[in-house]
Amino acid sequence: MAMTAVGIIGAIVVLLLSIMLHEAGHFLTAKHYGMKATRFFLGFGPTLWSMRRGETEYGVKAIPAGGFVKIVGMTPLEEIEPGDEERVFYKQPARQRAVVLSAGSAVHIVLAFLITYLVLVFAGDLSSSRAAVYVAQVPRCVVTDVQQQGCQATDPTSPSRGILQSGDRLLEVNGRQVHSDSVLRNALQEGVPVHLVVDRHGRDVPLTVTPVAVQQKVNGVEEKVAKIGVFLTQNPDPPSVGALAAVPHTFTTMGQFFTQTVQGLGRIPKTLGDVLSGKQRGVNDVGTVVAATRFSGQITGAHNLALSVKLGSFFLLMAGLNFFIGIFNMLPLLPLDGGHVGILAFESARSRVARLLRRPDPGRVDLLKVMPVTYAVFVALVGMSLILLYADIFRPINLNG
Repeated sequence: MAMTAVGIIGAIVVLLLSIMLHEAGHFLTAKHYGMKATRFFLGFGPTLWSMRRGETEYGVKAIPAGGFVKIVGMTPLEEIEPGDEERVFYKQPARQRAVVLSAGSAVHIVLAFLITYLVLVFAGDLSSSRAAVYVAQVPRCVVTDVQQQGCQATDPTSPSRGILQSGDRLLEVNGRQVHSDSVLRNALQEGVPVHLVVDRHGRDVPLTVTPVAVQQKVNGVEEKVAKIGVFLTQNPDPPSVGALAAVPHTFTTMGQFFTQTVQGLGRIPKTLGDVLSGKQRGVNDVGTVVAATRFSGQITGAHNLALSVKLGSFFLLMAGLNFFIGIFNMLPLLPLDGGHVGILAFESARSRVARLLRRPDPGRVDLLKVMPVTYAVFVALVGMSLILLYADIFRPINLNG
């Protein structure tokens, strides 16, 4: 339970930091271009704490559900104080406005890249199926009916009894390195000694076991198989990745994130339908922050996983979440940043066409005309979030199936 709580708290902290860095992307690029930013806040609602430095007020609000930066003149509808006329956002060149609008999402993508790279370097390639194989138990017999608990009177004595011990890690089978339990299974032949090397309390111990053949019943079907009479368990054992090799691996992972993001976004109508009809969602379906923190708790609370694997899996989850937020926020829908970039692109294209036709520049889009669309999208996003939030609380997705 303690590790689960650590994972949940860790996810909240990382998400809050991501939000702060997202807003910092907007803030710093706006300041770089000389725009006036008067407020930089984490959260919404009543102000808990604030301070003023220069022309900007920095602070924290009571509801940690996001953040905002107030840049003067985001629309021509704002009232501008005397002296700020040339620093307002809407009067700046289109390229500079596009950079400021995109900076928040760019921060998420950069964070996803950096986190993924560091996970590969310090935790290894977690996408690998390589595993560490351990002896979980050495029963006194070779179990012939896997559906029965314990040994039956007719079961032969385990050949591994007194040779292998619980906790032994299999390193080699007949000189071949062991990275999955299939290596041992495939090497077993009746009456042919199998040569093992195990790690026992930090020492490499060579052992030899001679398999026996048994008629084993699996799902009601009997078949003759060679066995050495042990129960095995596997834990992830990701291969290490060097600093240089991690670079192409990182780009590959970014490609996987992109594919998963596009597929997740494309499944949103089906996901909402599944929630409303009471069906269970899949692991790759879109969820809310509640789902992310729950996944984080499941990862850190998992048993028999190395700390490096837990931490790597946690941060890889955070990387994927940042990537998703970065892409989602750039969808060409108001009030998302991507919607504002889309308006800006439309204005620029319309101006170019007017110049080519030697007509007057039509200027900026009348935001009052697009407000109904903005409100409709906002309501749709809130509705979708509430539906998914309900599902994350009452019918959560389980990473373990």
